[in-house]
Amino acid sequence: MTNSIAEIEDAACIFVIGSNTTVCHPLIARRIFRAKEKGAKLIVADPRNIHLARFADVAVTHRLGSDVALLNGIMHIIIKNDWHLKTYIQDRTEGFDEFKAVVEAYTPDKVEAITGVVRTDLERMAELYATNSPAALLYTMGITQHTTGVDNVKSCCNIAMLCGNVGVRSGGVNPLRGQNNVQGACDMGGLPNVFPAYQVVTVEGNNKKFAKAWGKELPDQVGYTITDMVQAMLDGKLKALYVIGENPKLSDPDQNHIITAFEKLELLVCQDIFLSETAEQADVVFAAVSVAEKEGTFTNSERRCLKVNKAIDPVGDALTDWEIISRLSTAMGYEMSYEGAEEIFQEMTPLTPSYAGMSYERLGLDGLQWPCPDSQHPGTEFLHANQFARGKGLFHGVEYLDPAEMPDDEYPYFLTTGRTFSHYHTGTMTRVSKNLDAEQKTGYVEIHPRDAEKLALQNGDTVNLTTRRGAIQAPARISEQVKPGLLFVPFHFAENPANALTNSAFDPIAKIPEYKVCAVKIEKAA
Repeated sequence: MTNSIAEIEDAACIFVIGSNTTVCHPLIARRIFRAKEKGAKLIVADPRNIHLARFADVAVTHRLGSDVALLNGIMHIIIKNDWHLKTYIQDRTEGFDEFKAVVEAYTPDKVEAITGVVRTDLERMAELYATNSPAALLYTMGITQHTTGVDNVKSCCNIAMLCGNVGVRSGGVNPLRGQNNVQGACDMGGLPNVFPAYQVVTVEGNNKKFAKAWGKELPDQVGYTITDMVQAMLDGKLKALYVIGENPKLSDPDQNHIITAFEKLELLVCQDIFLSETAEQADVVFAAVSVAEKEGTFTNSERRCLKVNKAIDPVGDALTDWEIISRLSTAMGYEMSYEGAEEIFQEMTPLTPSYAGMSYERLGLDGLQWPCPDSQHPGTEFLHANQFARGKGLFHGVEYLDPAEMPDDEYPYFLTTGRTFSHYHTGTMTRVSKNLDAEQKTGYVEIHPRDAEKLALQNGDTVNLTTRRGAIQAPARISEQVKPGLLFVPFHFAENPANALTNSAFDPIAKIPEYKVCAVKIEKAA
């Protein structure tokens, strides 16, 4: 997030796109409701009629995968009505003319034809966002999990810069992270192309810096993304896989493809707190402790590094993640002899400019937000206050592209996937909770009443869902949360695995798969 969670409730306008916030981020949703109580305007754009839409000043259910067209259409209207912030654009950005030339073509009629959003709603969205400042834009994986995920994010940045909403309190472009330490894992170099703090591995100075600190020559080549790994397994180039706290057998797209790839591995190692579907297939399983049994740090969506304190001693023979990794590394010839998590943190901070001013003592109860470059720095509430990290913010002219797979005569429905309020990710933790499991025991297929009538379906009827990649069965849930022609399946349930259906086509830059859109057919089960 460019901004902080607490700032949301002081925004004059909040634009939520591709985020089922009350379900996936309920505490952030509370901030949105507080902002509404203070008079903020709320815009919601999601292909489903989500709970948050009930509280919106304007809510639209645009067609799956049409986010670029929708945002370009809104920006077209903002520019046409002279609502954009010219001084901000002139002083703090570049590339505006080229960007403007692209959005000029996205007239309300053209955008309505692509997105299904009528002109009056487009105009209302544009007016609310542009004339109520500061405006915060919030999104999640409804924006990123597309073959055009990078284009979608660029479009979100475009509209924020267009109205001067980057580098101001209670504004910004705010991706809400899907798990508690996704931000921290990325910050610490959990990506194939960077060291901690996004220091690129192919830059010689970066490489030498970390080689010296760790006493080991390091590769200077970019590694595999998860998408690359799957193909490398199938090609025999990747022979061993070490999975930590992840369940790709259930969470990755095109499940049959994943299973085939895993079968080609010579070694699969899993490190987890429960025996997930992936761990059941592993050659070796390392039992890790839960959050209550360890100390360390997490960094959350708002870039806040928080201290975690151990509540109980580890149960049984389970070990902390760092102990498992250290023992394995030592056994393989590179000794790691840390005394505890704090020692690792102290090793990391001098190498990581955005964390350089942090220490366990300074983190206290409330943590610190990066960048925190020195021991006197208070942390950074919001980014880009005076200038962008690159100097000037860059507008991108982004053209709309269809999703990789569209409905046709054989597969006439759109399918999208997501979460329910009672379960989390692949259910590895939540489905072992009696209370949460009681809330939702199985997967289901949301279908509009009009489509259900066509197929002679009643609530609870078992249906077959089939795509070009696989098939599942699940009970029907007749609901106006989806539009006619759109089906929704939650992805938490191994017995109704949504990712047996999803498309592994991916964004060419970020390599993120298109979980949110594919073509499907539905039939009543015999």
